[in-house]
This record gives sequence, C-alpha cells and structure tokens, in this order.
Amino acid sequence: MAFDFHHDGFVWLRDALPASLINAILQEITCDDEVNSGSGVRNADRKYATLKEWLAGGDLTRLACRYLEGAPQQVRTILFNKSPRKNWLVTWHQDRTVCVKERFDAPDWGPWSEKDGVLHVQPPIETLERMLAFRIHLDPVDESNGCLKVIPGSHREGLLSHERIQQVAASSKPLSCAAQAGDILVMKPHLLHASSKGTTPNQRRILHVEFSDYPLPAGAQWAS
Repeated sequence: MAFDFHHDGFVWLRDALPASLINAILQEITCDDEVNSGSGVRNADRKYATLKEWLAGGDLTRLACRYLEGAPQQVRTILFNKSPRKNWLVTWHQDRTVCVKERFDAPDWGPWSEKDGVLHVQPPIETLERMLAFRIHLDPVDESNGCLKVIPGSHREGLLSHERIQQVAASSKPLSCAAQAGDILVMKPHLLHASSKGTTPNQRRILHVEFSDYPLPAGAQWAS
C-alpha cells in the first residue's frame, strides 16, 4: 500500500541504507553500556563517530528536501533501544516538543522543560508542521519486538487533548510499522503513534533524526 507524507503523515523508504553502513553503526554502538543498559541515547550524533560522519555527509539532509519546502536543518538525534532488558510500551501520543539552546520569549512557545541538560519546549503547531522525523531501522522490527504503530492522517487534526487522543485511537484502525534493517519511516512528529511491549523481545534499535525548515524567533537556535 502506498502512503503520502502530507496526507497520511508518513511514508516508507524501503531498503534505504546499505548493509555496510548499518553494520558500521551497530559495531560502534553494540559495546556501549549506555545503549545496552538504557532505553535511549540523546544527542547520539555527538557521541558516535560513525553517525556523526554519516550525518555530516548530507545524505539524510538531501532526503529531507523531498518533504520540506525550505532548507532543512537537523535538530534532534536519539538512538532508541528496546530490548529484553528494557522492554517498554508507549501509549498513543504526539511528539510535541523541540530542543533549543537557550530559553526565549515568544507567543505560543511553552511550557519549557529540561532533559539531560537540553532545553525542551512545546512550539506552536506551525512549527511542528514544518518538521519531520526519520526513523531509521537498524534491526528488523514487527509486533513481536514492539514495532511502532501509527494512525494514518491523524496529524491533520492538529494538536490534540488527551481526551481527543483517546477518542481518535478508539475509533481508528492503527497500522503496525513492520520493517527490515535499512528501512526508513519518514513521519510528521504530531502523527499519533504508539508502541507495545515486545511479546518475544529482542534488540529493536532505531535511530530517530528530526529535521525542520522552520525559522526560529530572532536569536534562537536549535540545540543540535
């Protein structure tokens, strides 16, 4: 089934990464205690040389140009690892925050919070509409190891209250996003998504990289 990024809120890029790149990334992260003991690593592009070099090469930025009208800028990178040790679930939600270097005053920006020393803030919907997330699969995923589930088109309702999220989830048919290593799911951050615990959990490592072409208020900078 074909999906449209703007209408459905996501699209698949199958077999988008070569096995050699995936193996190089896995070789570097496999021995990292932070990856093995936790559920994720923020600012992964700053920690792992293989990721830093690949992202600096611009391949992913050029892909982002397909979906964003302006010049895309990489704004956040997280490495997720769902494993037998950390087998979590995530309820239906929208990704509603962005990361910036310093606090600023602007209409409709807030509330503010801090995670791992990085400032997070909820921006207006206009900002989220000019963003995308690449979910880059480093392992095969399906329902047995807790793959992502999405509700196609849910982003078109804008920012939803908790009650409205429950209503949409109850009345919609979610799509399970099974994938092979090297597949990329391109999605809008405010698309409703969730994931269950793995029933037969194994490594489910995913590189989550966000881009935006939104011009921040004067003097403000993205954290990445």
